[in-house]
Amino acid sequence: MTAAAVDAPAKADTKTPEPKICDPKTPFMAWAPPLAGLAFVGALKAFGLDGGYDGSMASLVVSIALLPVLFGAVFAAVYHAELIAHRTGEPYGTLVLAMAVTVMEVALLASAMLGADANPALARDTIFAVVMIVGNGLVGLCILLGGLRHREQSFRITGANAYLAVLMPLATLSLVLPNFTVAAPGGAYSPSQLAFAGFATLAIYLAFLYTQTVRNREYFAVVIEGDDVADKAHVPSNRATAISFGFLVASLGVVILLSKTFTATVAVGLDAAGAPATVAGVIVAFLILLPEFSAAVRAARANKLQKSVNLALGSACATIGLTIPAIAIVSLVYGAPLELGLTPKDTVLLFITFAVALLTFGTGRTNILYGMIHLVLFATYIFMVFSP
Repeated sequence: MTAAAVDAPAKADTKTPEPKICDPKTPFMAWAPPLAGLAFVGALKAFGLDGGYDGSMASLVVSIALLPVLFGAVFAAVYHAELIAHRTGEPYGTLVLAMAVTVMEVALLASAMLGADANPALARDTIFAVVMIVGNGLVGLCILLGGLRHREQSFRITGANAYLAVLMPLATLSLVLPNFTVAAPGGAYSPSQLAFAGFATLAIYLAFLYTQTVRNREYFAVVIEGDDVADKAHVPSNRATAISFGFLVASLGVVILLSKTFTATVAVGLDAAGAPATVAGVIVAFLILLPEFSAAVRAARANKLQKSVNLALGSACATIGLTIPAIAIVSLVYGAPLELGLTPKDTVLLFITFAVALLTFGTGRTNILYGMIHLVLFATYIFMVFSP
């Protein structure tokens, strides 16, 4: 092939009009919550009200104001992560979202592990709740809503299988195997076992990241049978991306700084309501996944199920692959107790979720039947949380 032949496509490409790069003004709800959150944190520190609800009127006001401030920071963090993701493109986009969610989750779990009333099972309950919410609730809702609007939807089998191949051993090493070891009592790992489990989960996730972002990026590409690439006419500029990065850091900082107050307040509220302790894990999981929920559902309704799969399964993989090593380090360094093994009931729900997921993502096409099955499994999980 001649040099002229090689250069021909490049010359043709140069005639294609470049997409317009917009630099939209940051919406009020994107910059106000991080700034309000930082001010709220400063006020709590100044008046010594960052310890959670203690029965006083001042702490009651703090508890009431805490949720909107924290939710605002979470939504702002995900908004700016999505903007950065739109700039970087897939698969890096979903990776940015997963990292932001994981940082918030680790902050909340670490605060609960190191608090005065430590909850050694909160990490297990939260990670399992994430797997159930994502693997059944989010996946089922996306497939059902997408199927109702588009009848059938397509996705890449290779990408879905890669997610499941990572998620199943990660969940088993973290949530099931501790029940069958004898070095530590109950569903816990010994220090050496915990260190190895943290290293093993991180190694699997890093290998997955290499596959997702370098080696086999095409497995996770959003373009598939009618799915469109993100609208290139609205790609944010470098300036807008830099501003969003600053607000993303501020939003994550607010979540980290308020995590201790939040977990302490949740513990007091559940105790007063007489709710099972495992509900705390569900609340934390819903808090960090709620914004991602909306992004995945919007993608499914827009006939971009591949993006929904990337968001849903990617967040579950990141939750285990990054959270387990992080909390393992916290447990080993500070001597915080950590209980990881699931109950037999939850183990059954985990395995049936994986079995159904293999069938759901095994053909490359979905319909409302699969969505309904996953939603029924999710409803079963929620029911069993309140009626174990």
